[in-house]
Amino acid sequence: MDIFEVKPLTEPPEICVKVPGSKSMTNRALLLAAMGEGTTLLQGVQFSEDSLHFLTALQDLGFDVHADQEACTVRVRGFGGRIPKEQATLYVGSAGTAARFLAAFVAMSDGIYRLNASEQMTKRPMRELLKALEELGARFIWLGEPYRFPMEIHGMGRRHGEYTVELNIDRSSQFLSALLMTAPVAVDELNIQLTGTRVARSYVEMTEKMMQQFGHPGVNRQGEDCYQVRRHSYKAMEYQVEPDISAACYFYAAAAMTGGSTIVRHMAENSLQGDMRFLDVLEQMGCTKQWGRMGEKGERTLKITGPEGGRLKGIDVDMADFSDQALTLAAIAPFADSPVTIRGVAHIRRQESDRLTVICSELERMGISCEMHTDGVTIYPAQPSGAEIETYEDHRVAMAFALTGLRTPGVRICNPECCKKTFAEYFQVFSKAFGQK
Repeated sequence: MDIFEVKPLTEPPEICVKVPGSKSMTNRALLLAAMGEGTTLLQGVQFSEDSLHFLTALQDLGFDVHADQEACTVRVRGFGGRIPKEQATLYVGSAGTAARFLAAFVAMSDGIYRLNASEQMTKRPMRELLKALEELGARFIWLGEPYRFPMEIHGMGRRHGEYTVELNIDRSSQFLSALLMTAPVAVDELNIQLTGTRVARSYVEMTEKMMQQFGHPGVNRQGEDCYQVRRHSYKAMEYQVEPDISAACYFYAAAAMTGGSTIVRHMAENSLQGDMRFLDVLEQMGCTKQWGRMGEKGERTLKITGPEGGRLKGIDVDMADFSDQALTLAAIAPFADSPVTIRGVAHIRRQESDRLTVICSELERMGISCEMHTDGVTIYPAQPSGAEIETYEDHRVAMAFALTGLRTPGVRICNPECCKKTFAEYFQVFSKAFGQK
């Protein structure tokens, strides 16, 4: 499918959907399971392009991995932080989490590993993490540009004593998550001193909580910007991955902009995922939230209902801690009653696409005026016009701007298959939910 043409809705939808497991939690759980001692069963796993790259890489490292895509489960046998194969070649595709987590994992081993990635991933930030791993004793042979893929990593082996590294996470908090998760199996004590200005760390908090769920006693804080993590084993267990709130947000945003309602199944009220904050934004824009239960097992659900006619309130919001939803908010912003300003998201210029530039270019393609700032954008409301939306091989661009088409005739999404990176069935679920043919 080269083009997906969105059909505008004729009445407010009332839908109930099930979304895949969280990509962020899936990839953290895969790494923690591989570092555990014994066999872990992961349930609710997301089988996207990103997680499949991670699974394949673990198999290439010699781990015993059994995946059942239909049941959404994965069994991983860990070896207490040891990697079975001392040499291997890994391919991480465009998966940022796999690239950063696996680079740290193999750098803290005794082996030699060659890592390759897609052209897109070669342009994404890695330097800060690799510099920190160099300081700890890992050695790198650059097979292209320094501090970019492809590379050969010579692991530092297990280290005794106390180590300190400086780390800047302004371009990605995954650098910190990678070090926190992998250090306990390789270093007696690691102190990580942050040097940048980024204060949004919801994904780091997810990492810390998941480490504890897998048996680690917890990360110590020495002030706001110093993280201390000590050697400790991870335990094998049965682990339930939460539904992907990032994916759920598209369907909730659809309710917001149409005045309809959306129920997403298996939601967790105490979710570890930072994108839950986007649901608070929808409330501020005029939506209502209602927690409930359904089915024989009483599974937890969350229903969001949009304001009548989809008449949203304008908002000025800092999205630094849930920036994956910047595109989602931008896609529904034209239907607000006053300007929508998104702040704190300068770092999204360096993701799968330059997302700030994409927001402006694609909205302006639909006749919507935008004003770009150094760390965000202001979007001025108006009725969009139909247009062919370029997606730049960025899954979130495709998923977000499909929403605009629910109230705009003639919106056509180029290369919808790019969604396979995180939500391969997005347009099938979208079509079923909204009666698209």
